[in-house]
Formats: sequence, C-alpha cells, structure tokens
Amino acid sequence: MQRYAALALQMHVESVAGLPDVASCRARISQSLERMAAQVAASKAFIGPQVRLVVLPEYFLTGYPMGGAAASWRARGCVAVDGPEYERIAEVAASNGVFLSGNLYEADEHFPDLYFQTSFIADDAGAIVLRYRRLISQFGPTPYDVLDRYLDVYGADSLFPVADTRLGRLAAVASEEIVFPEIARALALRGAEVLCHSSSEIASSALTPKNVAKRARAYENHVYVVSANSAGLGGIDLPNASVDGASQVVDYEGRVLVEAASGESMAAHTDIDLDALRAYRRRPGMFNVFSRQRLALFRDVYATAEIQPENGLLDGTGRVVAPAADYFRSAQRETIAALLERGLLT
Repeated sequence: MQRYAALALQMHVESVAGLPDVASCRARISQSLERMAAQVAASKAFIGPQVRLVVLPEYFLTGYPMGGAAASWRARGCVAVDGPEYERIAEVAASNGVFLSGNLYEADEHFPDLYFQTSFIADDAGAIVLRYRRLISQFGPTPYDVLDRYLDVYGADSLFPVADTRLGRLAAVASEEIVFPEIARALALRGAEVLCHSSSEIASSALTPKNVAKRARAYENHVYVVSANSAGLGGIDLPNASVDGASQVVDYEGRVLVEAASGESMAAHTDIDLDALRAYRRRPGMFNVFSRQRLALFRDVYATAEIQPENGLLDGTGRVVAPAADYFRSAQRETIAALLERGLLT
C-alpha cells in the first residue's frame, strides 16, 4: 500500500499512580483500554477507510510511575507480554483494519526485578509485529541498564527493531527519545520509513525542544514522524493540561503536515505517501542528506567515548538488581562528575 492515512490520536490519559490498590489499578487499565477502543473506531469511522495507521500517546493505559519500588509498579502498572491487554489491543487493530501503535509498561519474566517501557505495533490482522523497549529514560529501567544480560536473552537485533509491512517499514520511538538523534538514526539505518512516536509532553504554541527534534529527525533521516501526544494527564497533582496538544505528522522534508490543538482530538491525520518518500530518497542531490552520511568518520569517536556507562543495574556477578530509590538521579550525578573530571564539561 503506497498511500494511506495515519492518525496521531490525542487521548486523555488517566494515571493509576494514586489509586489505593492493585485491583483498582487493573480496573482503570481496563477502562482506558475500552476508551481507546471506542475512540479508534469512532475516529476511523469519521475520517474514512483510508486510515490504516493509528498512533496512541505514551503510557496511555496508566500514566507514569510516581516513584516507589519497581516491584510495586510491576503489579500496579505493567502488562505481561502475552497478557489480556495485548489481546485486546490486537482485537482493536484487527476489528478496525488498522496498524495500531502505542506505548505502555511491560513486566518481563527474564527480568523479574525490573519493568520496561515498551512501544508496540499491532498489525491489521491482530499480530504484534514490533516491540521496542525504550533505551534512554531519566527515571525508569531500560535494556541499557542491564545490557549484557539483555543481549544474552534477546540478541542485538532486539534493540532497534523495524517491521517491514504493507504500510512501509515501521519503527517506534518512545517519548523524549526523539531528542536523541542516535535512536532515530539507528532505526533509519535499519530501513525505517515511518517512525511511530508515542509521547506525553509539554506542548506550546512556541516551538518546544521535542517539536524541533521531530522536524530534525524527519528531515535528517527522510522519514515520516507520526507523533501522538496526550490530551492531559489526570489522577495526579500535576496540572492536567501540562501535557496536552500538538499531536502531529511530520513529513520526510521536516514539514509539519497537520497538528492538533489541545484536548482529545483526531485532528492530526493526513496521508502517508510512500512512493513520494522513496522517490525523494532515491534522488541524487544536495537535499538528500541521508545518502550523504559519512558514518566511518564517527566510528572511532563513538567507540571510544563514554557518557553514561551501561549495565548500571548488574552487580559484579552479572546479577540484575532492582534500582534503589535514588539510583537514576545518582547515576546522572556520577556521569556529570566524570565528564567534569575528564574535561568534557567545564
């Protein structure tokens, strides 16, 4: 399918963090699933059958963890990789004839002391065709924190997955990872044509860092970016509209094709033209910047440089350890101190 419509569905997200027990958390997750299902169906019915890709906001089922132990969030806010939540997501995708991408928290049997934030893509037949674990996070565990063990279990190909589908080569970027050029570049180097970006971010009529980054990632890699923001985050003390609005679709030249205002909205939908993207990528010239990369120039710089070390949640024997309450802030403070000592910061 060379041309179809993509929708960045802007949904309100209800947090489970303040609920009193696991049962109430699981009930809210179920409610959020059904609200998502209804909005996907209604949005496609309103826009038309050309909608084939729908991207949901970040952590649309739960909001984000508000501190506490990893074991507690596993019970309250995480889904199993083969759990009923994924079954329902697959049903929604299949019943609406869409590829459905979103972001949630997963429990992984191989890492019982941790959880991972995962972006997924379900195809229109109801199969989960892509599962991407967020690699850079300020306050949550990632595969990078247990990298050696993670690679032993899943292999290197698991880090930057790309799904070759009827809608083109699809990949996912989680939240603030859009501001790290290496994530999108790694996916583009594996063939990605459309980046599904689930986010819950501060929006503004002025350009924000993330919105600058979406345009940059789209242009420098010649990919579409379908970016779904939340329509507010309820159930916590943060003002509800702090993360509300500006869901958008950016084309392979860095142009914002459509953008939602604030509130729940299906306004951010437009066509994805794969033929045009592929023709642009094949055309020689100054503006085809992806084809002009000289990656060998940077090989030694990246190979010898270190900012934040990997395996921070593996002990000396290679055993996974749960993060202490202040682990993530402490790790960043130690990183900054090391950069100062090496003269990279002044």
